[in-house]
Amino acid sequence: MLKAKARWKVTKADEGIVRHLSKELNVSTIAARFLVQRGFTDIEKANKFLHIDATAIHEPTLLKDMEKAIVRIKAGIDAGENILVFGDYDADGVTSTSLLYLTLKQLGANVGFYVPNRFTEGYGPNEQAFRHAKEENVSLIITVDTGISAVHEAEVAKELGMDLIITDHHEPPPTIPDAYAVINPKQEECTYPNPNLAGVGVAFKVAHALLGRVPEEYLDLVAMGTIADLVPLTGENRYLALAGVKSLSREQRPGIKALMEQCGINAQEMTEEQIGFMIGPRLNAAGRLDSAEPAIQLLISEDDIEAYELAIMIDDLNKERQQIVNDMAKEAEEQVLQQETLPPVLIVGQEGWNAGVIGIVASRLVEKFYRPTIVLSLNSETGLAKGSARSITGFDMFQSLSQCREWLPHFGGHPMAAGLTMKMEHIDLLQEKLNDIASSSVAPEDWERSLAIDLPVSIEEVTVEAIQDLYHLAPFGVGNPAPKVLLEKVELGQAKKIGSKEDHLKLSLKQNDAVLDGIGFRIGNILDELSLSANVSVVGQLSVNEWNGHVKPQIIIEDIKVDEWQLFDLRGEKEPWRKVNAPAEGVVAIVFREQSKNIVPSLPKEWKVMTYQDLDITPVDVLKNKHIVCVDLPESMDQLKQLFTKDIQPRRIYSVFIQEKDHFFEMQPTRDHFKWFYAFMMKRKTFDLNKNGNDLAKYKGWPISAVHFICQVFFDLDFVKINNGLVTVVDNPSKKDLTESFTYRQRIEQSEIENELFYSSSNELKKLFHSFLGERVLTHS
Repeated sequence: MLKAKARWKVTKADEGIVRHLSKELNVSTIAARFLVQRGFTDIEKANKFLHIDATAIHEPTLLKDMEKAIVRIKAGIDAGENILVFGDYDADGVTSTSLLYLTLKQLGANVGFYVPNRFTEGYGPNEQAFRHAKEENVSLIITVDTGISAVHEAEVAKELGMDLIITDHHEPPPTIPDAYAVINPKQEECTYPNPNLAGVGVAFKVAHALLGRVPEEYLDLVAMGTIADLVPLTGENRYLALAGVKSLSREQRPGIKALMEQCGINAQEMTEEQIGFMIGPRLNAAGRLDSAEPAIQLLISEDDIEAYELAIMIDDLNKERQQIVNDMAKEAEEQVLQQETLPPVLIVGQEGWNAGVIGIVASRLVEKFYRPTIVLSLNSETGLAKGSARSITGFDMFQSLSQCREWLPHFGGHPMAAGLTMKMEHIDLLQEKLNDIASSSVAPEDWERSLAIDLPVSIEEVTVEAIQDLYHLAPFGVGNPAPKVLLEKVELGQAKKIGSKEDHLKLSLKQNDAVLDGIGFRIGNILDELSLSANVSVVGQLSVNEWNGHVKPQIIIEDIKVDEWQLFDLRGEKEPWRKVNAPAEGVVAIVFREQSKNIVPSLPKEWKVMTYQDLDITPVDVLKNKHIVCVDLPESMDQLKQLFTKDIQPRRIYSVFIQEKDHFFEMQPTRDHFKWFYAFMMKRKTFDLNKNGNDLAKYKGWPISAVHFICQVFFDLDFVKINNGLVTVVDNPSKKDLTESFTYRQRIEQSEIENELFYSSSNELKKLFHSFLGERVLTHS
């Protein structure tokens, strides 16, 4: 058996509705099944989802304070006022800043932009920046992707005689800043139909209202920020992302084109995945390590040479960021592992950790330990800690932090992520409070990682055409995750490790006559826990593999499990114990023969080693659900049968079956051989086995062991006497069959045991174990 990494949550669609949608929409059953799983059981709604268009864009004036803000901005443009776009340093922030800056420039405004330095100023608007803006004769500040918590800064703006318009999408705090206008779809009394806009989505709505039309020239920017910020890709957001990806595939502004070249992205093959995993992290990199200004300059640049140089710089920053993250993640993991027990909420911190990447490190810890996590960058000089939090399903990080406001002068975020600043002296208090909240609020099943499966499919259904149908359901992301398919209990054709480090897994999966390739990245180690004779269940995403002009479907494996017991055939291996890839505390090694006890010292000390005789006095529970290693060949098939007919329900069986002597390939004397030798002895009456045995063997072309064996059988049957190697015929012996000889029966049985247990194929051996175990363990998990 092989346990899955996550708890699989499989929901099955109504196949009647699936067939109806498939026929009416002219899509594959896989695509139709996906639509049903997403709640689209009505033809009209499904069609609208498949063919979403610009009608999904809502009127910007539905946003609270939008009209008031637009009047003020236009007045400022007409009066030639100095306007400042105040942004944030992540990908959503830099795209928001770039979009609104370009829009205001397009309208002829005197506009500049400002993004605070993460390290010297921290997150969001700050008094010093506002006072500096006033010195630069700025009279109107417009925030993008930030500001909803800037209560003090709004008062400062009033004091300085500057109007402040806040555009943001983060969760509003209890007290809203007293700004000239606050545009946030999540605030109370805002009736905008889409509360899930990204920061760049809100900026896009402002541009929409200012221009009096949908600003299609900025679809690329709104798509990048929307996808990178992980907001739900449903409804309006889905259209903005889809239209933006299409826009990027047709034409790119200089900076994006240069960045795509650094990423190795083919514009015609642009997808939301490339934005999320390649472009987004690079736009984030500048603000994570220093100033976000290069990223904004890249997006607004109209000069190809400047854009090229900025793209190289940002790509280099991203490589530096990756190394910093790897080093910090290792240190953070060590802090967690040093704790005696794993707490409900992880809080780790260290002096000097880069505050720009602590969010990525927090995500890494959640991935490894599956606990809500806060990573802190500590500054002993100021006594402050800057933190980034990531959560798990079932634990609302923002609401939980809201219950700790007394220790958090600055924080903000969402249910799954948050940022904060606090005094170092309050860390233990925060830890204790969050542990209490998590222990009382998280459901037991939510402590285990879960994997939602959309599509149980058969391999026969997986075609290139079906996968291309699924592509029409993109873009995928939060709210519309890429479909996870389940291939249940399929055969393994081939399995091997690939990659320079052999850390990837390649499988060939079979079902009836259909075959599908599978690739599992960074799970190559699983191969050591897979037996080719097992039926496996696989979860992953379908994709089209194009190589050397060949196009065929494949599955990118995310998780794999085996529900039945597995047989690992280690017969003939030089160092079989090294191939037993199972937790040592779960291994039980069985030694059948007395003469095999000399093997025991070479077995891993952590294993439980038992002789066959021990089994009679051993409770079944000691063997239940264990990994059983058959060290040597049993003395009889009954010994093996008695072991496995116990209700032990093995997870794996490792067949080693070491043997001291090979009987199967030794000459097995026939009755004619026995007949000839007996006639020979009747003539000779005596025969000196020690002196003449080799000569006789050479004369007959027999091995000397055959001569000794025949003599021993005749001795068992009282046909001869043997004294110090001298064989003497017994006169008038009783008539007996060869099978009455213990030596003869033992040789025949050992030969059969070797044939069935050592020289049989893996499939034949597994069938034999199945016959012992019966059906009771086949579906055990």
